[in-house]
Amino acid sequence: MPFYAPLPHRALVAVRGPDRESFLQALVSNDVGRVSGGAAVWAALLTPQGKFLHEFFMFACTDETGEDTIWLECEALRRDDLVARLARYRLRAKVSVLADDSLAVGVTWAESLPDTSLGTLTAVDGGVIYTDPRLVEAGRRWALPPRHIERVWADVPRGLAQDYDAFRMSLGLPDGSRDMEVEKALLLENGFEELHGVDYEKGCYIGQELTARTHYRALIKKRLLPVAVNGIAPPPGTTLVADGVEAGEMRSAIGDWGLALIRLEALRKTSSGILTAAGGARLRPTAPPWMKLPEPEHKP
Repeated sequence: MPFYAPLPHRALVAVRGPDRESFLQALVSNDVGRVSGGAAVWAALLTPQGKFLHEFFMFACTDETGEDTIWLECEALRRDDLVARLARYRLRAKVSVLADDSLAVGVTWAESLPDTSLGTLTAVDGGVIYTDPRLVEAGRRWALPPRHIERVWADVPRGLAQDYDAFRMSLGLPDGSRDMEVEKALLLENGFEELHGVDYEKGCYIGQELTARTHYRALIKKRLLPVAVNGIAPPPGTTLVADGVEAGEMRSAIGDWGLALIRLEALRKTSSGILTAAGGARLRPTAPPWMKLPEPEHKP
């Protein structure tokens, strides 16, 4: 049975003006041309050194005044930082970058959707509904005028944001700085390649060089993995151990599910497949079906 839930920890940035597409195209990891073509995409803003700053969903629709707008759904608590960072690059571009709360964002999950629908977007009552562009199993995301939400989802039971949180963790999907360390995380350690958050053909953007080099040289040594938690989930940043050897670090968790950044070599070497943490929690990591892990190195 599907459920819907608003996501109060997510919010919107509106990018308007005749140069909005070219402005964003030079900054973010995915192809903004697909957004203007009517699809939703997942993307990131990086440091010049190629480290993670922000992740967001991007889609295009007119605002409440009828003006063409590209919207970025981002972390609510870090929205001002995203606006400020984008504004630094505005220079002579004819764009405005503003926080905008005219639409509320949320998700609908536990649906059966066709595999071909990634990023498919439909205009609804002054907003949009779109299939999660990362993974069809993740359901649909939406941005709607608050007064229309209950009517649009009248036939769907309302769930809780934390219920969706546990669901997306079970799928191995990161959620901003809760799971990716700002100015340190690498996109490809966090699934951006398999989850369609990087376009290698789009041309230059800030931080592109490290992402491309990591991809073409297969340099990934760690991955963000879902973990089934037995016991009280350790707080973010807690060191995880496998057979007495440091194996990774905890990220977000809720209930019986969490995400952890894990060293692949340590995971391969553990005899039990179980990680432990201070406090006694036992965690079992599992690579989700969408994830492509590198083959183990065979040393002569």
